[in-house]
Amino acid sequence: MIGGGEGAYIGGIHRFAARLDNNYELVAGAFDVDAERGHAFAAKNYIQRDRSYGDYKAMVEAEKSRPDRVDVVAICTPNHTHYPIAKAFLDAGIHVICEKPMTTTIEDAIALHDLAQSTGLFLGVTYTYSGYPMIHEARAMVQRGDLGTIRVVQVEYPLEWMATGIELQGNQQAAWRTDPKKNGRGGSIGDIGTHAYHLAGFVTGLKADAIAADLATFVEGRALDDNAHVMIRYQGGARGLLWSSQVAIGQSNGLRLRVFGEKGSLAWHQENPNELHFTPLFGAPTVIKRGRDDLSEATRIRTRTPPGHPEGYIEAFTNLYSSFAAVIRAKASGGNQSSFAEGVPTSYDGLKGVAFVDAVVDSHEAHNGGWQTPRFV
Repeated sequence: MIGGGEGAYIGGIHRFAARLDNNYELVAGAFDVDAERGHAFAAKNYIQRDRSYGDYKAMVEAEKSRPDRVDVVAICTPNHTHYPIAKAFLDAGIHVICEKPMTTTIEDAIALHDLAQSTGLFLGVTYTYSGYPMIHEARAMVQRGDLGTIRVVQVEYPLEWMATGIELQGNQQAAWRTDPKKNGRGGSIGDIGTHAYHLAGFVTGLKADAIAADLATFVEGRALDDNAHVMIRYQGGARGLLWSSQVAIGQSNGLRLRVFGEKGSLAWHQENPNELHFTPLFGAPTVIKRGRDDLSEATRIRTRTPPGHPEGYIEAFTNLYSSFAAVIRAKASGGNQSSFAEGVPTSYDGLKGVAFVDAVVDSHEAHNGGWQTPRFV
């Protein structure tokens, strides 16, 4: 693991997810920009001192020549560091799991995707919400034709945590997210809007044809957007609307997806993730609950607890980690991938996310909300 040390929220989530299905063992890392703090953290996590590194460069050099070198590295650092770290490990022949967005620039995203393709190594991107069992059920229902031709997709991801200028009050998580040099061109649209965009595409299978965006920065002095509205024209004629916000008071983690087809609709809310709402045309609304035996295989294999026992974010993240493991094992053995690898977010999904942010910002800046076509869909 790179980053994710003491006090780092997302690093803990990665470690929980890696351990839950017993697919990984944490054996090495460079956990902190302060080497001594990183070494102390490594010791608390039972990592041998000779595999606790001062930075990622030292880790690459040492690990690539070890007979027991790491199989895969998880990158849990701010956005602007993703590219050099991922490139270094891919160059060393080591698989990569990377936080999103994959990079801060489209050029770096293309380069990383091309490198992963040319080396045959795995580069997974943690679009967490595609790990939820009921999201896989929604995807299966769309693929089965239960909704008919998709007409409208609405997805939103509102948060309240940056409703004030907390980056000016010492909040380091907010500080780098509002710094264009560290976060990239997009603020809320890059941080959480990419999650929403990936989720909509994952469930529906639709590809964007053009987008029109309106970005806003409500907190005075903030350099990046903290609110975004995006209209999407999908290939085939469907229409979409995406809203991301870091200043929506009253919203803790309000990711919500609604899909409307010619034969019915689906609705899912991340804060109540164990239920999927299906309404057929001329039929009664139905609540489909996680844990039922009649759900799709993709849903069942990602379910751990019986009906009525809630599953949530950690388990969804674990499903991603388990799907990453399935791909890596298949690459190592030359065998077929298990069904757990279906729909796994790879470097191309990371590339699409960065291209989406670019198109959104281009639309807002150059055309004042005019239509833009993402370079990769």
